[in-house]
Amino acid sequence: MPARVYLDYNATAPLRAEARAAMIAAMDVVGNPSSVHAEGRAAKSLIEKARAQVAAALGADGADVVFTSGATEAAALALAGRGLACAGVEHDAVASWCDVSLPCDRDGRVEVRDAAASALQLANSETGVLQELPEGLAVTDATQAFGKIPFAFNWCGAEMALVSAHKLGGPKGIGALVLKQGLDVAAQIRGGGQEMGRRSGTENVIGIAGFGAAAQAAQADLESGRWGEVEKLRNILENALAESASEIIFVGKGARRLPNTCCFIVPGWKGETQVMQMELAGYAISAGSACSSGKVKASRALRAMGFDEREAASAVRVSLGPQTTEAEVLGFAEAWSKAHARHKARAA
Repeated sequence: MPARVYLDYNATAPLRAEARAAMIAAMDVVGNPSSVHAEGRAAKSLIEKARAQVAAALGADGADVVFTSGATEAAALALAGRGLACAGVEHDAVASWCDVSLPCDRDGRVEVRDAAASALQLANSETGVLQELPEGLAVTDATQAFGKIPFAFNWCGAEMALVSAHKLGGPKGIGALVLKQGLDVAAQIRGGGQEMGRRSGTENVIGIAGFGAAAQAAQADLESGRWGEVEKLRNILENALAESASEIIFVGKGARRLPNTCCFIVPGWKGETQVMQMELAGYAISAGSACSSGKVKASRALRAMGFDEREAASAVRVSLGPQTTEAEVLGFAEAWSKAHARHKARAA
């Protein structure tokens, strides 16, 4: 049986070797980070090392990095009770806390009216569309962009940012809220006062260590130009798909996008059907945000961009990573083109 090909990096990236090694080493550190003895201090030092690694990769020196269980918890910590505005293209983790009232165009670019009262994603998980962050923005969701494009929190204009480890090759279940120094948030989890009083509970030392190592490795990939190579593969993929399907719509192609993300629509060919057919062919892709798994419905983000119900229900996302090869991309394009031909024959 041929090896499977993973093309769903925006859902979660494979665990990096550096993160795995850091986590295995952390498993042997027995102390509670809040304890003052040598064992406790050893655990605490791992946390602070990872905090520095994440801050450096984010360009957030001097900012506060608060570790959470993921970007969803970070969003709750940043957004609860604030009544900020956002657009319909935002992830549910953000939109569920906001007044979804900001407009966006067909390419997914959002019009921000009051930066201090708004939340705005840096990159969309489904389309890869990048936003220009206005100065004084209250919160940005940097989850998908972190590690894929150059980004410096200290210069981005936002007061707070949300990030997650597993999108850049770290472990699942760990993320962070980044705050400009001097800002504060009301704790949602209270107790022992860990994480500078913002997030109580004994820290996930193993996950935090993996996050730090993954962030450092992801930054090295970015600086080496690896994501420029990924963008070339994405363009090869889109050219190959366009050759076999003249009716294909590449979502957000008129805007700046993440280098790895290809979201496309063949109107009338349901996204989940395409995902299942590619699954049988040995390729893992997605029909939307992984957090919507199990929900067979049109993409809310695409509907907000002006696509109709039929078009939005026909979208799929292919997201590449540093390990993706040209052979894998061309193999996928060939398998998809054969499935498309069968779809056209049935529809005739």
